[in-house]
Amino acid sequence: MGGPEASLRDYGVALAAGIVAAVPGWVVGSVERVIRAWSGEFPPLVLAAAEAAGSRAQAELASAVTALLESDIDEQRTTPLALLRGAVVYPTEVLRQAGVPPVQRDRYTVSAFPEDSYDLSPASLADLDPALTELGIRWGAAKAFEHRRRHRPPAGERGPDPG
Repeated sequence: MGGPEASLRDYGVALAAGIVAAVPGWVVGSVERVIRAWSGEFPPLVLAAAEAAGSRAQAELASAVTALLESDIDEQRTTPLALLRGAVVYPTEVLRQAGVPPVQRDRYTVSAFPEDSYDLSPASLADLDPALTELGIRWGAAKAFEHRRRHRPPAGERGPDPG
């Protein structure tokens, strides 16, 4: 049986798999970008710590992202991007242990992401992996379509069509 719910489920499964697969590289890349900007190098011990942190982030996010994207849309209280933003603790930990000082951030990022002292919070799924952009859009559109289908009042109960 196909239809909108099946498409939403399929997109959710694919999006969860894509996010989980990309997390370790995102953690390592985040650490590398900041430490190279600070010191000009990426020491092997820091690389090893970043790889270990990436594996821990992947393990933690795998269950959370999969559970979110497999749950009914009316039960979803967060987004995959919000879960990913919470994972900045992993590269942050590596950078702190390497002695990298926090970066200067604007007022908004300090307020919105107080734990993100290295300005690592992704603005979109593309910051994790550009290949996730289209899949994230498809999942979001399928979710919006399903939400509208479920919650739109019957034709006789709606007001005039604004269009």
